[in-house]
Amino acid sequence: MDDLYDEFGNFIGEPEDSDIEQEQDVDANDYLYDQDEQDEGAAANDQQLMEVDDEGPSNAVVLHEDKQYYPTAQQVYGQDVETLVQEEDTQALSQPIIAPIVQKKFTVEEADLPPVFFSREFMTDLMNFPSQIRNVALAGHLHHGKTAFMDMLVMQTHNIQEKLDKRKGRDRDEQLRYTDTHLLERERGVSIKTGPMSLVLPATKGKSHLINMLDTPGHVNFADEVAASLRLVDGVVLIVDVVEGVQVQTEMVIKHAVLNQLPLVLVINKMDRLILELKLPPADAYFKLKHVVEEVNTVIENTIPGQGEKYRVSPEKGNVAFACSMMGWCFTLPSFAHMYAETYAGSGLDVPEFSKRLWGDIYFNPGSRKFTRRGTEPASKRSFVNFVLEPIYKLYSHTISESPEDLKKTLESLGIHLKPTQLRANAKDLLKMACEQFFGPATGFVDMVVDHVPSPVEGAKQKLENYYTGPTDTKTVESMLSCDQDGPLIVHVTKLFNTADANGFNSFGRVMSGTARPGQKVRVLGEGYTIEDEEDMVEATISDVWICESRYNIPTSGVPAGNFVLLGGVDNSIVKTATVVAPKLPEDEDAYIFRPLQHFFESVFKVAVEPINPSELPKMLDGLRRVNKSYPLITTKVEESGEHVVLGTGELYMDCVLHDLRRLYASMEIKVSDPVTRFCETVVETSAIKCYALTPNKKNKLTMVAEPLDEGIAEDIESGKVNIRDPVRKVGKFFEENYGYDLLASRNIWAFGPDDMSPNILQNDTLPSDVDQKLLKSVRDTIRQGFSWGTREGPLCEEPIRNTKFKITDISLAPEAIHRGGGQIIPTARRACYSSFLMASPRLMEPVYSCSMIGNADSVSSLYTVLARRRGHVLSDGPIAGTPLYKVSGLIPVIDSFGFETDLRIHTQGQATLSLVFDRWSIVPGDPLDKSIKLRPLEPASAQATARDFVLKTRRRKGLAEDVTISKFLEPELFRSLKESGILDQPT
Repeated sequence: MDDLYDEFGNFIGEPEDSDIEQEQDVDANDYLYDQDEQDEGAAANDQQLMEVDDEGPSNAVVLHEDKQYYPTAQQVYGQDVETLVQEEDTQALSQPIIAPIVQKKFTVEEADLPPVFFSREFMTDLMNFPSQIRNVALAGHLHHGKTAFMDMLVMQTHNIQEKLDKRKGRDRDEQLRYTDTHLLERERGVSIKTGPMSLVLPATKGKSHLINMLDTPGHVNFADEVAASLRLVDGVVLIVDVVEGVQVQTEMVIKHAVLNQLPLVLVINKMDRLILELKLPPADAYFKLKHVVEEVNTVIENTIPGQGEKYRVSPEKGNVAFACSMMGWCFTLPSFAHMYAETYAGSGLDVPEFSKRLWGDIYFNPGSRKFTRRGTEPASKRSFVNFVLEPIYKLYSHTISESPEDLKKTLESLGIHLKPTQLRANAKDLLKMACEQFFGPATGFVDMVVDHVPSPVEGAKQKLENYYTGPTDTKTVESMLSCDQDGPLIVHVTKLFNTADANGFNSFGRVMSGTARPGQKVRVLGEGYTIEDEEDMVEATISDVWICESRYNIPTSGVPAGNFVLLGGVDNSIVKTATVVAPKLPEDEDAYIFRPLQHFFESVFKVAVEPINPSELPKMLDGLRRVNKSYPLITTKVEESGEHVVLGTGELYMDCVLHDLRRLYASMEIKVSDPVTRFCETVVETSAIKCYALTPNKKNKLTMVAEPLDEGIAEDIESGKVNIRDPVRKVGKFFEENYGYDLLASRNIWAFGPDDMSPNILQNDTLPSDVDQKLLKSVRDTIRQGFSWGTREGPLCEEPIRNTKFKITDISLAPEAIHRGGGQIIPTARRACYSSFLMASPRLMEPVYSCSMIGNADSVSSLYTVLARRRGHVLSDGPIAGTPLYKVSGLIPVIDSFGFETDLRIHTQGQATLSLVFDRWSIVPGDPLDKSIKLRPLEPASAQATARDFVLKTRRRKGLAEDVTISKFLEPELFRSLKESGILDQPT
């Protein structure tokens, strides 16, 4: 019996006389399957399972974790079948064990390339001829008809009428809004993003041109999109509602375009409102149109006094078009004169001469059939009224009022042929069909754009002069000026469009030189790139090249210079704008960037965000990075307190940003703080004493004085009129000529701070006889860094300092370089800035919105009431000429503007529209350091306690100590002497 088991206790045999061997000839080990056998087919495995080991059991030791009592799913179902095991009770019944793959889609897009009335091959061929191309932006105020105008051109070029006819119910009545692709745009009925379209459009003489258009948003909060669009185009199509006239956004676009030397053409839209809504007689309608034209010219003249003639718009110059985008018609005076020439073909009508007589104080005398400066006959009418307005009025009145039978005869006499079913359509559709046949396609608009907007070759000079940072005498610049498609690749990117699933971005820009092709290796130069500091440069490969058409992209093998392009695969390092250049430039020239965007105003509306589930913080940060890419003017940063702060332009803007963060980019719920605003800190007097600061090692002493800047300097620095990177002589000359600085002071301006375009100045005011200039130069950069650090976060409540000049009046430095390193000088320079700042009557500045309201007469008093409650006031009010509407302008502090628009709508029952635009920085009343002010909780602060209230609340929000103490920044002995002399009356 003993020899049946080995020394390890394993069974090795049975006695010959055992009568139970038939029962125990299958051991548990027979069900153990070796891993090596898994690679064989399922059928072979099954066969092995059935076979019994005739040679007897194995003597091997099998560990418990290696035992396999049942075949694996892979052995049962085969190698190519994916198997998932789901334990019970870990998922809800409503959730499938294997959920279907859901393709997320956040934009409206075409399933395939829609059919068009032109050849796409012809369009790509046209791209090679820059003289046949025009790059324009459609810009104007909210609801003035930019997207509807684009729809009119889309309907003329795209064969999508059948698709639209299949719409039913509410969808059928909705506008097309082809360039509104973001789901929020569809829900809100307002454009949020720029929509590009490249269309081949024929001119009056039948010649086709490639018009690259950008449909920009009209809401003032999204003016950043307009700024990004205007950077790429050669001209602006200004669209103005004939009733409302020039509004806030229109004014900003005109100023920006004129100051950047972009030609303007005007489209006066919604002409049918004069007939159907205001019911103005033709003679009065002429004066209304003239008033709109003059409004535009007044803004141009006020922007550049004495030089406005170059940009002046006027119908007789051919740069004003009249349109009704809802009814699908648009004409200029030359195109309307051309219609007369076609109608009276044998009359030999001189179209250019006739069109010049169709505007202004020129009358047509029907008796003598002559034009005169004054009406000589009783029946004399202005030529524009007689030849243009009256025919349009008659067409509208006949179409609306006549029975189908009579209307058929009337329209056929005009060459308009409609089917009987069309004649019985509702008034809106009937008018649209009649107008489309009467006016035809918008050839007049194309003529106007071709004649008054330069081609990419002619417009390249303006782009390089205004925005290019490099020298202008290089081969690269030559190829950009000539739009050389065989030159080195240069693409100026100003916009990022997210993909349909919002997981990535494509870069939208203008090809300045060369040809963008898929598979090309390029260098992506960010906004911080310079030749000295090449850190902001990334090498990438262009994965895709498209022609962007808003709802669909046309993949192409290359896009040559002078055109807009959508690039895939180069967006990783791009945040706002970038310059994409070839890996090697001719003659090994250095690469330079195009300047970052200059926006109309700043972001001052601030909210803090945090994830509801703290573990999702990385997910939120990734979402914030993507949102930062998507919106040109948004700023995201982390405060000292650890808050993640988002800065935007206004309530609607922030609402859209947070929607995209929650739904598109982070796909999570987030907590949002109550909105607050940015503040700035400034001084109103010169420092009471010269404030000095000693370095920690007591071997260096820095003395400074703070004083307010002269009025206008801050604006000049921010607008880029003076640049600290320019040569010293040039900067000095600017301050000498404009602000009366003496030669020594102007040439000793060391820095603007905290950045190169920030409105604070660091000036060296030491005398060469007192200070060793060689030693001073050795610490110049470290003093600049301390100044930059100090002005970025002021001492009152860690908000940026603004409008302050810091003068270094004296400095004593250790002779050994080791004792005057950055670690010693930088924090000392910061302390010197702070102490001199606090001794110069510091004040808090708050941003102020300019508020513009349009409404009926009853809503004017409501605005006065609501503004008065919110520390705001009205500047002007008055009627809009030729309409029952009133326009009111005023100012309101940003911190008091939250909910203002909703409040006003409630007061006016929705009859008023409001635009709030950042206007200026204003000093908050009161002394922020006045400790005698007592603030009680839940009680509003008095007018003179406002500054103190804001400072304390901001410090609390940021987790700072309750009060600001000058002793923290002053040297102890200086503080004691000031205390004894009575200059300071505050406790230590």
